[in-house]
Amino acid sequence: MQNPPFHLAFPVTDLAATRSFYADLIGCEMGRSAERWIDFDFFGHQLSAHLVDNGLPEGPTNQVDGKNVPVQHFGAILDMDTWNALAERLRADGQEFIIEPYIRFKGEVGEQATMFLLDPSGNALEFKGFKDKSMIFATGKS
Repeated sequence: MQNPPFHLAFPVTDLAATRSFYADLIGCEMGRSAERWIDFDFFGHQLSAHLVDNGLPEGPTNQVDGKNVPVQHFGAILDMDTWNALAERLRADGQEFIIEPYIRFKGEVGEQATMFLLDPSGNALEFKGFKDKSMIFATGKS
């Protein structure tokens, strides 16, 4: 059974910059929109970007692999070809990464590629890539 799509509404401070980032750079198709919000098809899921009048507060981070990972973040799990293509597109665009693309758990259960960056409003995004999607929830325990 295929998982149902999720819906996530999130705050943004600039709709034009948000449209450019998610549609043009990330490659999301746009759905419905109004004066203060835009829906995006985010790898088969519905993101609703809602305009806020005040900036977004900087959130807390946790140490993971010696890196400051934003606690509040969202993203997508991609196949490796899609992940690599997105990483190259982001690099070519000059995007600044919070955490540069790299491989976690190399050679271990749950091996995955990951990268973190901020959208134009400061929302943290993580994109993961798996060679083997059966490893997404693997623990290494029998």
